[in-house]
Amino acid sequence: MYSTQPSQDGSYRFIPAVFQYSGGVAAQPGFRIERAQLATPVALDQGLAIIEAHLKRVGRPLTAFCACELRSPEPFSEGGFDAFNRLYASRLDQWGVLQGKVNPVARTNICPELGKPDTVSLHAFSYTVPDASARASFVVAGSGEGTGRRRELRAGYDPAGRCLPRGRARQGRMGDGRDGAPPDGARP
Repeated sequence: MYSTQPSQDGSYRFIPAVFQYSGGVAAQPGFRIERAQLATPVALDQGLAIIEAHLKRVGRPLTAFCACELRSPEPFSEGGFDAFNRLYASRLDQWGVLQGKVNPVARTNICPELGKPDTVSLHAFSYTVPDASARASFVVAGSGEGTGRRRELRAGYDPAGRCLPRGRARQGRMGDGRDGAPPDGARP
């Protein structure tokens, strides 16, 4: 089972993963995770401004931000992915969310076939709110089962980023306790 760390404000815990995102988040006792979905995805810069304004409006610190769901027009090149993540992480650092080089925020980033955005866009985000009677709530990252072994994971995809049968077989094994993934039933 993975170990977790508390967030900067102590309202959630997370599974440390890679600098781009965590493996997942779970609300601490006395808090719940609230999800806000935008009516239509907006460019990420605008989306981050929306998150900032929303958290201020509901009286929550920026460090309560715990997950985001992104949409991209196409899969990134490795260099493009790295450049995007550095910009994204710098904003989180400005907000006081990062813990050194550790990113506690869970993230998904999908490339829809229909309704592709023109640029990387925010679809939804999650944050914590105090709630003494809250039931357990959590969010997993889009590739939280990965362990940072890009070459091994890439081997299951074609050059366009489509999952091949051997990739689906590998994904199917990811939750059985092998390949560094948690066994069935494990939570962040």
